[in-house]
Amino acid sequence: MDDKLNVTYITLTGYVEVEKLRYVYFVIIFTVYVLILCFNSTIVCLIVIHQNLHEPMYIFIAALLLNSVVFSTSIYPKLLIDVLSERQIISHAMCHFQFFFFYATGDAEFLLLAVMAYDRYVSICKPLQYPIIMKKSTVRIFLVSAWVLPTFVLGVSALLSFNEKVCNFTLKGIFCNNSVYKLHCVTSRILSVYGIIMMISTLFLPILYTVFTYAKILMISCHGSKAVRKKAAQTCLPHLLVLLNFSLLCTYDIVVLRMESDISQTARLVMTLQLLLYHPLFNPIIYGLKMKEISKHLKRLFCHVKRL
Repeated sequence: MDDKLNVTYITLTGYVEVEKLRYVYFVIIFTVYVLILCFNSTIVCLIVIHQNLHEPMYIFIAALLLNSVVFSTSIYPKLLIDVLSERQIISHAMCHFQFFFFYATGDAEFLLLAVMAYDRYVSICKPLQYPIIMKKSTVRIFLVSAWVLPTFVLGVSALLSFNEKVCNFTLKGIFCNNSVYKLHCVTSRILSVYGIIMMISTLFLPILYTVFTYAKILMISCHGSKAVRKKAAQTCLPHLLVLLNFSLLCTYDIVVLRMESDISQTARLVMTLQLLLYHPLFNPIIYGLKMKEISKHLKRLFCHVKRL
């Protein structure tokens, strides 16, 4: 607690030997952050520039990649400051602000993947009705809903948590995630119930819907023509890989709070870095390699850069 400024500070203790490895941490985090910005921005720019990519499927991919940039920006700049600082601290208010952005963008990713599953279902299973169903206004509604709903739900959660009395001023992590609940003097029943409702509405339901939709696409495409099966494989596989990857990493984030004492500091740091470093790079690589039209424009861009 800083009495002069009347600001509560939280100490982050998740780093391993930060005094010895601070410059190693900095170089790795800075390099990955730059790559995340470059990779995601490149594909978003290609989608914006090329007219043949102005379809709902690619617009949703651009939204997903922009979401990854916001997700990373809510965490990385603070990490870079922390690894060069003598003390890894964060104000109580900023901790909840980081908590809010981290989970709001995470939940938005699951909702965007659910929207993309619906888009693929209509495109593959109801191709004649696709232009009527997936109109520009429908796409806008989906995009706004995918960001507004998590913003509202997580905003309420962050506000409730922020107003709880704090007795613990140490977090076993390198940023503020669901461990912020460990700061409270007592466990809030309201927060616990709201957390369950929030998890069901913005996490489990979108995942179940996405899995169910792709299962239905798979069953229908198996009975369809070779062209239908090929289209399903080309456009659905990248979304499924992204869903599987992010779901596994988020499972760790949910479980770690309950198993905190059973996980070593080094193992916890490695898993946390995978969530932060690996996933935001995974999305643009998967879509850049697996989506035929995006891959085609990327190859042309690289050829043009080589000629320069």
